[in-house]
Amino acid sequence: MNLAELEKLVAAGESNVVELKKSTAQLRRAAETLCAMLNGYGGKVLLGVTPGGRIIGQKISDKTLREVAAVLGKFEPAATVVQTRVDLGNDKEVLVLEAVPKSESRPYVFDGRPYQRVGSTTSILPQETYQQLLAERSHSRIRWENQPAPDGIAIDDLDVEEIQITLDNAIRLGRLEPTTRQDPESILRGLELVQNGKLLNAAVALYGKSDRLKPLYPQLEIRLARFRGRNRLADFTDNRQYWGHAFALLRRAESFLMDHVPIAGRVVPGKMVREDQPWYPPRATREAIANAICHRDYTIPGGAVAVAMYDDHLEITNPGTFHFGITPEKLTQPHESKPWNPILANVFYRAGIIERWGTGTLNILDWCRENGNPEPAWQEQAGSVYVVFQPVALREFPEVTPEVTPEVPPEVRKMLFVMSGEMTRSEIMKKLGLKDEKHFRENYQQVAVKLGLIEMTIPDKPRSSKQKYRVTEKGSRFCSAE
Repeated sequence: MNLAELEKLVAAGESNVVELKKSTAQLRRAAETLCAMLNGYGGKVLLGVTPGGRIIGQKISDKTLREVAAVLGKFEPAATVVQTRVDLGNDKEVLVLEAVPKSESRPYVFDGRPYQRVGSTTSILPQETYQQLLAERSHSRIRWENQPAPDGIAIDDLDVEEIQITLDNAIRLGRLEPTTRQDPESILRGLELVQNGKLLNAAVALYGKSDRLKPLYPQLEIRLARFRGRNRLADFTDNRQYWGHAFALLRRAESFLMDHVPIAGRVVPGKMVREDQPWYPPRATREAIANAICHRDYTIPGGAVAVAMYDDHLEITNPGTFHFGITPEKLTQPHESKPWNPILANVFYRAGIIERWGTGTLNILDWCRENGNPEPAWQEQAGSVYVVFQPVALREFPEVTPEVTPEVPPEVRKMLFVMSGEMTRSEIMKKLGLKDEKHFRENYQQVAVKLGLIEMTIPDKPRSSKQKYRVTEKGSRFCSAE
């Protein structure tokens, strides 16, 4: 660094990456700031510049350099601090100490205490953040997913059919080489889910099926809810909670969204086919749910991935935080991906659930644009990561009026599926295995009639003993949805 570069740096003032100190008399405070910068994005401390930005310099002797070395020796782990001396031409110099952080070494402590940089202020690093950085430091060696499952858990506790499906899909997609050994244990070894002869936690998260695993792995859950309103203060119209392995939970979430996401349907002028446009693009929401399953923090026993649909938006949440310097802004740009659970992410990739690491969020953005949705937003709040989708902005077709398919409750879908031709109420109830006529009338029949999915054969005599019901053209679209 020369004098001109120094003057330019000083003119910009103090920030999260620049600190000004009058002299090495403030060396301890300077080291605390260097520690904070090492725990952040790096930065420079300039010794010989007043807080007001006046460059005064100081004489730097061998004794001064020894004092600096002694102070820098109090960093744990050993830190990279580059020293540069800028000659002012008057027998004085400015000493520039530059902190060069290494993500695999954080958190750093100085003289036994960790620090953080917020704006131009240095303060003690909060305990929660310190623990998070410690977890990131040991991430390559020790993670929940790569720890052995409790004694007694065996392949019999896993979904062997799902294991075989993973292999078949991986070979078909060219993401695994064909193998002659296709027994479950060999497949699990090939997916790096067995270590020293023991199943890993990742194997249970991916394929655990036995009920006896529930008390040992209560966090293998997904929560699905449809709220009547715009926030969680509103009532539920549907609320489900499932326990199971990752592939099953993903399918549960997809099915839930199929039940609840409205579809805008139009007959486009000049075409003989109907064009449907879901309020939320299925590929984007599926990718977001898969990402939540891969990146979530499995060490939280009560944690679960959650899908919450409101009148005006959709939220997909996973317990945990952003790691390795990832921010919501970086997710919208090409970025390096470091999955918090790389074993799970690798199996999801081989199975064709997700694409290459680092492209998932970009694909989500592309799919939303293609469908006419605003860009989704990622955020971190209260120990969870959220992705929020806004409904589609319906394309303009001046010559036609868009028809929005209403939400069809699961009960009505089942009824539509079993109906054929004209049927009496009792015939439909028998097909559904129902005996409570009031329950059927209120939760099936009346809802379907109101939505225009079924109609009465004698509409002017609704209470007639000869009354029958048939599926309308609109309702026929759901007859094979079960």
